[in-house]
Amino acid sequence: MDRIRIRGGTPLHGEIPIYGAKNSALKLMAAALLTDEPLILKNMPRLADTRFMAQLLAHLGVVSEEQNHNVLHLHGEHLEEPYAPYDLVRKMRATFNVLGPLVARTGRAKVSLPGGCAIGARPVDLHLKALEALGATVELDEGYVIASAPNGLTGAEIDFPMVSVGATEHAMLMAVLASGRTLLENCAREPEIADLADCLNAMGAKVSGAGTSTITIDGVPRLSGTTWSVVPDRIEAGTYAIAAAAAGGEVTLVKAAPAANRALWDALRRAGITIAIEGENVTVSRAPGTPIQPVDIQTAPWPGFATDLQAQFMALMALADGTSLIRETIFENRFMHAPELTRLGARIEVHGNEAVVRGPAAYRGAPVMATDLRASVSLVIAGLAGEGETLVNRVYHLDRGFEHLEEKLSRCGARIGREKE
Repeated sequence: MDRIRIRGGTPLHGEIPIYGAKNSALKLMAAALLTDEPLILKNMPRLADTRFMAQLLAHLGVVSEEQNHNVLHLHGEHLEEPYAPYDLVRKMRATFNVLGPLVARTGRAKVSLPGGCAIGARPVDLHLKALEALGATVELDEGYVIASAPNGLTGAEIDFPMVSVGATEHAMLMAVLASGRTLLENCAREPEIADLADCLNAMGAKVSGAGTSTITIDGVPRLSGTTWSVVPDRIEAGTYAIAAAAAGGEVTLVKAAPAANRALWDALRRAGITIAIEGENVTVSRAPGTPIQPVDIQTAPWPGFATDLQAQFMALMALADGTSLIRETIFENRFMHAPELTRLGARIEVHGNEAVVRGPAAYRGAPVMATDLRASVSLVIAGLAGEGETLVNRVYHLDRGFEHLEEKLSRCGARIGREKE
């Protein structure tokens, strides 16, 4: 098993290219099930999660081929039995999104209930209710969802009782081949949802309103293939921005899609970090020794502060000159990084869905354990900003969402490397 060794205390200087968004790429890959023509995805991140999805799609009959560094060619001309077994779905939640496209295209599917990070319950009931609303029969049997719509899906009005990114995306993937009109209300508005809608439209779908709370979908009988470039990863961009703020120095994030991270830029500016936006690039700078100001944040659906940046921002706030309050409203049990940050010197008290962070702390290197994807990178940030040597164990979590992290940081002067335990 790999671990990452960090010798902290070095400011970061240089450029970091931002790759395609994991959270968009996985749903775009699932869209390959909706057509018998090739779907070519450019700006694809090469991650453990995208490899898992490719393995599942291959099991379902979709041929995948990597072309060059970041181009993925998917072709589901002849699908196999629409069955997604537990061993291929348990590794991450996004694999569950093959259910809707399979039913939409083949009329039936048997898909295992999903797995994923241990950051609290993320039930799929909204996904299943959307599928039922579109006319499918759905039953649960020994951990599997068995769905059937032999005469195809039919458009419906679906009003989500809560905002859910996954359910919004999954409903879109179901409804594009349904007969008639589907109206989705109380939708999530994340940039990745608009990216999926734009790709589906390039394939011949008729989706409007993505990026707002109401999405209208007029079903079409079939979709064609297309070539699509995945939107830049706002979480990767935000993570490196926070790393530069914590370690000090000046880093330019190339092709960072700055409009997708306005809540973060605002929070960093309030913390005293300099943010300069030029086109699609963002430069983050803090002179070493410049104090960091405490900032209270509350996670919220986009365009609010992203829950996937909460752990990283907590690592930064431990360095702030004062007390900050971090409130998590999206997922329960998403403060598992707090005890590990405390091992490095942070002073954090967790009360339910709130964490009180008292600074300024002086991070000092120690062995720590990653508990989930975003928690693991918060420990990297603390290690970069601290003194001494930090060992981050169980970094397979990190590989689910960050490509070439050590190389990107090393090119900016960080003393960081990967090794076998």
